[in-house]
Amino acid sequence: MKSDALIEIDHVSFGYDERRSILNDVSLRFMRGKVTAILGGSGCGKTTLLRLIGGVHAATKGRVVFDGELLDIRNKAQMYGLRRRLGMLFQFGALFTDLTVFENVAFPLREHSDLPEAMIRDIVLMKLNAVGLRGAASLRISEVSGGMARRIALARAIALDPELIMYDEPFAGLDLISMGVAAKLIRTLNDTTGATSLVVSHDVPECMAISDWVVLMAAGGRIVAQGTPAELMASMDPEVRQFVRGEPDGPVKFHYPAPEIAADFGVAP
Repeated sequence: MKSDALIEIDHVSFGYDERRSILNDVSLRFMRGKVTAILGGSGCGKTTLLRLIGGVHAATKGRVVFDGELLDIRNKAQMYGLRRRLGMLFQFGALFTDLTVFENVAFPLREHSDLPEAMIRDIVLMKLNAVGLRGAASLRISEVSGGMARRIALARAIALDPELIMYDEPFAGLDLISMGVAAKLIRTLNDTTGATSLVVSHDVPECMAISDWVVLMAAGGRIVAQGTPAELMASMDPEVRQFVRGEPDGPVKFHYPAPEIAADFGVAP
C-alpha cells in the first residue's frame, strides 16, 4: 500500500562544504495531490531542498524518499526515471531563447519520449492552451512578456504530465496581475492533473491563497513551523508572526551583528 506522502525528507542535513551547513536535520512529508508552499527568507535552504528532491545533490546525512524509493544520485537509471516523473519551473523560466514558444514546450517531449511529431504537436498545443497561450505558439521568446514567459515555462514543466511539479520562486519579478495569473494556474493545474506541487517562495499572500500546507524555514535550514495557511496566519510564535506579517524587526534582526558603534568610530565610551 502506498504512503500518503509522495516525498519524505528524513533527518536530512546538507552543506556545500564543511564550513557552511545549509540544511540541519530536516524532516518533512509532502502529501500526494496537495500544494505545499515552502516559505522563508533568502538563503534559508528552500531551493537546496528542491535540488535534493530532484537528485541534483545528495544529502550529507539522512534520506530522501520518493514514492517509497530511496533516492541515490549515483543510480543513473533511477535518476532518469525520476526526472520523467517531475516537472520543474525554474526561477525566471530558464527558457531557450533561440527557440520558439512551441519548440520550448516540445523540448522535453522530444528528449524523453518516442512520440510521433503529430502527437507532440497536439500535446504542446494542449499544454499551451492550458496556460492561455496557444495563440503564442509561433512567437520567439524575445517577443513575449515576463509573465507570458513564466506561463510558457509552466507549460513546458507539465508537458510530460508529471506526478510532482516543483516551482522555484514562481512569482519573482512579476507584476500583480501576472502574479495572480501564475498563482491561479498553479492551483488549477494541481487540481486538474492530480499532481503534487511544491512551491518555494517568499511571497506570503499568493502562497497562503493557493496552498494546502505551508512550511516556514529560517536561516540555518531550520523548520520554524508548518501547518495549514490559516494556522500559520493565526500563529502567535514571534518568528512566524514576523515573517507572515512582514514586520521589519523581531526575532530576525534588522541589524547584522556588529560591535558597539562607538568602537568602530573610535569614540571614547
